[in-house]
Amino acid sequence: MTDKIRVAVVDDHPLYRDGVVFGLEFEPDIEVVAQGESAEDAIQIARDVAPHILLLDMNMPGGGINAAAKIAQRSPGTKTLMLTVVDDEEEVRNALQRGARGYLLKGASSSELVQAIRLVNKGQNYVSPSFAMRLLTGQGNGESNTSRPPKRFPELSAREEEILLLIVQGMSNRLIGNEVGLSEKTVKGYVTRIMEKLHVQNRVEAALVATDRMAEQQDR
Repeated sequence: MTDKIRVAVVDDHPLYRDGVVFGLEFEPDIEVVAQGESAEDAIQIARDVAPHILLLDMNMPGGGINAAAKIAQRSPGTKTLMLTVVDDEEEVRNALQRGARGYLLKGASSSELVQAIRLVNKGQNYVSPSFAMRLLTGQGNGESNTSRPPKRFPELSAREEEILLLIVQGMSNRLIGNEVGLSEKTVKGYVTRIMEKLHVQNRVEAALVATDRMAEQQDR
């Protein structure tokens, strides 16, 4: 019998994490060896337990992509697979560029998760088919880059820019979540990343940066 694929699951939602662990326990070639709930936990698990595959929540404390990047540098023997509610192809690219080996929506079936784990364990990357099609479409749509207007916020994903514009309107995280169909906690994670990328300390400063850039673009 071949060695089992050693998997760790790191997600700050206990019910979801327990569900993933429960589903994997029925797979004869997979063994769950550790659990955690933050980027710090993930980095420590990669170092101390060295699982073959580490499933990471995108929006857990400390940031899933940040954890994936550090694990890729410090524990290259552990491959990371992102589990997220974020339906954004720019975030897919960001995750893969930072070291993640796969990207899967949390609404995926157990069979797709197991398939992704097996493929990533074999050294392949895995992106949900719907994401893969959109990435290919975006890369091959035949449009000239010179014909596109410059992005106002090149450091932000499309979803982050959408949320930033709602911040400019003075919306709270809860109202933003209602507007874009995300939980308040997920929005809070986005807001934190937006402030980090814009190098500001709070929402007011972020709104001021956004307003200034939009004014500059209108003046061009």
